[in-house]
This record gives sequence, structure tokens and C-alpha cells, in this order.
Amino acid sequence: MLSAWASLAVAQVGASDSAARARARTDSARLPYTAADIEFMTHMISHHGQAVVMAKMAPTHGASAAVQTLAGRIINAQNDEIALMQNWLRDRNQPAQAMDMLMPGMLTDEQMKQLDQARGRDFDKLFLRGMIQHHQGAITMVQQLFATPGAAQDDAVFKFANNVNVDQNTEIHRMQQMLLAVEIETRTTNFKP
Repeated sequence: MLSAWASLAVAQVGASDSAARARARTDSARLPYTAADIEFMTHMISHHGQAVVMAKMAPTHGASAAVQTLAGRIINAQNDEIALMQNWLRDRNQPAQAMDMLMPGMLTDEQMKQLDQARGRDFDKLFLRGMIQHHQGAITMVQQLFATPGAAQDDAVFKFANNVNVDQNTEIHRMQQMLLAVEIETRTTNFKP
């Protein structure tokens, strides 16, 4: 008899455990998100949008093969991330369009004009300096998000922001090396004994 009661108790625990797991899955699907998460995703769409505009200049502005390759990677990655952010916002019934405002690291209208006017090696230098500034701004945005109490608890926001942080730091290092190479090449070319 004791064994029958034990079996019944285990079955009831198993059933309530299954119900708890189902509730946990449902709750996980509705992870909490905050106004800071929405602001981060919305602002990052604009931020990424400017990076795409900058990168699309490379083929028409005489960028080196290395800068054109980097620009192509930036275009692909940032466009994919823009789609991810737009979908995340739409899934939460939020507007999913770019905003017309300057976020940390974004180039000013004057900087964008200078970049658009540059050609060849001058374009490479301005592009790399500008994109380093731009990426540093994205890292600042991630740090601000993570410093906001309750923000980035949504799994998608946390993963995306963390990936931005890692990817942008990696690309900054790569671009610093590229910029150094361009500056050395410029000095060598302009050197007159």
C-alpha cells in the first residue's frame, strides 16, 4: 500500500513538475523587456544605418581592396542586425524605423560630407577613423544599456548587445591595424630624400 501511495505521489509531483515546466516555458517566451531595451534597439537601427551608408561609399570612392572587403562585411553584418532589431521591435508592437538623431560615435553631417568628398587613400583614412569612432559609440551604447537597472534581461537583447560589444571591439582592433598600415604607406609614398 505504501508503494502505491509513493507511486501516486511521484506521479503527482511529475505532473506538477511538467506543469511548472510548461509555465516556465510560457514565461520565458514573454521575457521582460524595458524602455531601455526598446530605446537601445531603436537607436541601434539608426546607428547601424549610418555605418551601412558609410560602407557603401567604399566602392565608388576608390577605397583599397582591404577597405572594400571590410566595408562589404560591415554592410552584410549590419543589415542582418538591422533586420533582427526591426523584427524584435515589431514582435513587441513597437515602431521599427530609424530615427533622425545622432547617437554616440555617429559621424556628424560635416564628417559625412568630408568622407563623401574623399577619394583613394584619403578615403581609406577617413573611413577607418570614422568607423573606429562609430564602433566605439556602439560599445558606449551597449555599456549604457548594461548599466541600466533591469535592462537587457530579454535573452535576444542581451545576446545581441553582447555580440555588438565583442564584434565591434574586434573590428576596432582590425581597423586600427589597417589605419596604421595606410598611414605608414602614406608616409613612405610621400617621403622625399
